[in-house]
Amino acid sequence: MGIKPTKIAVLLTGILASSATFSMSTLAAEADTVTVDETITVIGRSENSPMNIAANVNVIDAAAIEMSGATNLTEVLRGQSGIQISDSNSGAVFSMRGFSASQAANNTLILVDGRRLNNIDIAAPSINAIPLHQIERVELLSGSAGVLYGDQAVGGVINIITKTPNATGGTLQLSGGSFNTYEAKADVAGAINDNWRYYAAASYNQGDNYRDHNANETASVLGRLQYQGEQDDFFVETSYYDNDRELAGSLTLEQIEDDPRQANPFNKDDYQHEMTTAVRSGYHYQVSDAWKLGVDANYTDSKVTSVSWGSPGKNNRSMLEVLPKAVANYQTAKGDLNIVTGVDLSRGESEFSWGRSNVQKVASAYVQATVPLTTSVSYVVGGRYAEVSDELVDGDVYPQGIDLDQDAHAFELGLNYRPSSNHRLYVRADDNFRFAKVDEQAYTSPGVVGLKPQTGRSYEAGWDWTPAQHTLRVSAYQLDLEDEIVFDPSAEPPEEGDFPGANVNADASKRFGASIDWDWQLTSQILLGVEYNYIDAEFTEGVNKGNKLSWVAEHSGRGFFSIDANENWQVFTELVYTGERFIEGDNGNVDPKLDAYYLTNIAINYTNNDWLASLRVDNLFDEQYVSAGYYSSWGNGYYAGTGRALRLTASYRF
Repeated sequence: MGIKPTKIAVLLTGILASSATFSMSTLAAEADTVTVDETITVIGRSENSPMNIAANVNVIDAAAIEMSGATNLTEVLRGQSGIQISDSNSGAVFSMRGFSASQAANNTLILVDGRRLNNIDIAAPSINAIPLHQIERVELLSGSAGVLYGDQAVGGVINIITKTPNATGGTLQLSGGSFNTYEAKADVAGAINDNWRYYAAASYNQGDNYRDHNANETASVLGRLQYQGEQDDFFVETSYYDNDRELAGSLTLEQIEDDPRQANPFNKDDYQHEMTTAVRSGYHYQVSDAWKLGVDANYTDSKVTSVSWGSPGKNNRSMLEVLPKAVANYQTAKGDLNIVTGVDLSRGESEFSWGRSNVQKVASAYVQATVPLTTSVSYVVGGRYAEVSDELVDGDVYPQGIDLDQDAHAFELGLNYRPSSNHRLYVRADDNFRFAKVDEQAYTSPGVVGLKPQTGRSYEAGWDWTPAQHTLRVSAYQLDLEDEIVFDPSAEPPEEGDFPGANVNADASKRFGASIDWDWQLTSQILLGVEYNYIDAEFTEGVNKGNKLSWVAEHSGRGFFSIDANENWQVFTELVYTGERFIEGDNGNVDPKLDAYYLTNIAINYTNNDWLASLRVDNLFDEQYVSAGYYSSWGNGYYAGTGRALRLTASYRF
């Protein structure tokens, strides 16, 4: 962000954005005219530049994704902006700002073009349901965003922006690699007339994966129709995602050391099959030079069938969102005055085959304003109020059903100082909250009727410096939480509970952190970068006071190196570090920490006009590590991280 891309990067951008072919002299000219200010939508729920926002924002564009040679979004996000990943060999969970794996799915908000991917229950969102060839860019907001996004925007926001049909052409892509993996992707876009355009995409993936009994078969299709007028725009989109995967189960440390690829013999029949249909639509109208009104509606319906530890199960979940909003931009002598306000309405329903169900309705209103004080100083202020109602039934704990009504609020205040076009400093305070999910409300200790909303506040300060050949970002933060919603293995289970522990409102906790991110365009052919993240996360009250929060690595980082060997060949190498940490759920810090590990990934890319080929090797040195683990009085369970994996990809843009 803010640096000149290499010639190969510009070429990749051109291939992705247009079917036209450019000469290398034209590419070099484009590289000399790249500007600092790019436009994003993750903050403000409207377009803005990261340098004008009082927050820590990182953007991964399509060219950066292609240069990495990554084949899925998990590989792209690993190590970015301090993200720590947990993977139980069935799908990754992304933690921002120091949350354990089980908490991360509910404290990191994941959006696809503004649509919530997070589920009404505690199941992690299926982030790989969005194939990479459909992604235009990924916007990462590190820190709370309770005012703009409300529930679950605690540790950060991952906003995935997909391609829109602004060009005519398409892509065909084939790949194959380790563990009998095969994948095919395609997309096409075009114009119907001057105002109407279309986009369609499809993908198919199958593989045995690293561990035994862990094969998958995954497919997705998407279609989008878009209208663009002089004062208004409209779109409608529908998609279908189908993922059928065998589950290998957890292992002991001794089993991992003996053979990390083996499956747990007690999980030999386990699997999970998810089928999700989504429909999105939106209309926006420019009512005046300053004001734009709009409304978006999203509906998802998922059916999940599974066998877990030999027991079959079904879960049907759906979510309907209606999101009207108004955005204003007033140009003043001191700068732009921006206002965004709206109402978020949602109705989620989840029904499990074993007698548990919930209907959760959330209604909230918000407003935020960015106000210029001088030509270089602006402040942001905003607030949100939210109400939630749950109609909960559980065959064991609440067989007659129970209604729960709760509310929460958030306020925000920030200051942004930009003395020059490539220099800025900011400070920010933002409240956050999240409401308990159906699984959490239905499994609490005796006498606990309804978990309280989790609340907190984030404080942050940062400095960005983007001269011609560098990008440097430094930030420090403090995140305070009260009534944090967690599963405590040592808590008394419900009277009819089937396993030890219960969901609780935990003692207060505090997270201190700092990060530094530096990219350097050494020459027009060489780009390198390094990122370091520090988190000190501990309990500040109760029986675990002073103990470290589990599954949070105090130190993590990433370094990368990219070189253009010539006009056609480019090599990308990265090293991702995750420090030692306590196993998930070990709040008493009883067991020894899990070992730190390094993952080395390398990609070799070849481009020739509209052709692109890539060879990527993940975990080049076949590092053995634990990708997920859970503490239990019955015995800890561990999941082995994926060993060395090769993938060869070829694509053609027409």
